[in-house]
Amino acid sequence: MSTSSDTVTDTEVTEATAPKAVRGTRLTLTDATLGHPGTPVLYGVDLDVAPGEILTVVGPSGCGKSTLLRTLAGLLPAPAGSVEQDRHPLPGPSADRALIFQEDALLPWRSLRANVELPLTVKGLPRKERRAQSEAWLDRVGLATQAEQLPHRVSGGQRQRAQLARALAGSPRAVLMDEPFGALDAQTRAGMQDLLVEVLRGTGATVVFVTHDVDEALFLGDRVALLGDGRLSAVRDVPRPRDRTAHDDPARMALRREVLTSLGS
Repeated sequence: MSTSSDTVTDTEVTEATAPKAVRGTRLTLTDATLGHPGTPVLYGVDLDVAPGEILTVVGPSGCGKSTLLRTLAGLLPAPAGSVEQDRHPLPGPSADRALIFQEDALLPWRSLRANVELPLTVKGLPRKERRAQSEAWLDRVGLATQAEQLPHRVSGGQRQRAQLARALAGSPRAVLMDEPFGALDAQTRAGMQDLLVEVLRGTGATVVFVTHDVDEALFLGDRVALLGDGRLSAVRDVPRPRDRTAHDDPARMALRREVLTSLGS
């Protein structure tokens, strides 16, 4: 491989591109009121998200799921109660906490690789290291051959793969996901769920994942939080091992019925 200033050597790829494990962060809400001042949507929320866990959040439309994520992201201060990160008051937005939306939010004038490089540029990494890490992440999410494509030239599932790579390239300690797979067809959605579990393995990041899909919540989550009627009504452990075919497991069936009941289904 050439060692010119525009390329990356094999040694540099080995040293710089392997996704680095990060220490997940603890996110805690205590007796918290969430929403805009004067128009709260959730009251008395007590929630402790452990470092490195995947917490899925379900509830009917308008119950405050997205408000919860924006509060944890530091975008929406809680009008009452406390919101903490690692037992300290949660600061404003931080690269420690990446937020992923249903709409991919990629910059349309930048290639997929350049989009994935963005958080690395913000961190001030040298050009060669940015290139090496972005290419490693794109390869990990199956987009190595699409790296130079603009977002509008690839499918919705591929854009979400790129968004996931961009979020994780910055080594966040928490990833907050707002129905990221909601617009995808069933087959692509299942593939993205498997991919998410695979790429998160070993990163150590804490994940809060909002979804309307009960089976998605039970497949992805270590625990599932149920929202409704302005409250966090319950947080339940999800039976393991993670297996989307375990439809006849009694514990999983009972939890699925509870979640469906909470949604009014």
